[in-house]
Amino acid sequence: MRVTYSPEDGDQQVFDYNPNKLMSAEREALERRTGLPFNQVAKGVLSGHSLCRRALLHVLLKRQHPGISFDDVDFRWDELKVEMTKGEITLAVEQLREKGGQDELIESMLAGYDDAPEDEGKARLPFAV
Repeated sequence: MRVTYSPEDGDQQVFDYNPNKLMSAEREALERRTGLPFNQVAKGVLSGHSLCRRALLHVLLKRQHPGISFDDVDFRWDELKVEMTKGEITLAVEQLREKGGQDELIESMLAGYDDAPEDEGKARLPFAV
């Protein structure tokens, strides 16, 4: 997935986000902050859950700015964009079709396919389908 943070008063930052590549301490921080198990945090980020997205942005920014606190992370909704890559969309759609009965979700994912970022390397799902 690609996370793009474009603060109105700062420089745009683009993060490649693979939930499987987070350190255990980062995953635990996301769970503590949101009160959700990590698989629900990953799904929440994708579905637009505000607290999940803010917690993820905090973890990503903390890599570059170790002293940043959660309270320092506050953004307008249109300043943060979370996108599945083309490969992730393809994999998710394949798995959803195998399960059946997910036509609305599949259509929603495919609608964003053309505008989705390209993959760098092998695509993996950002969540368990």
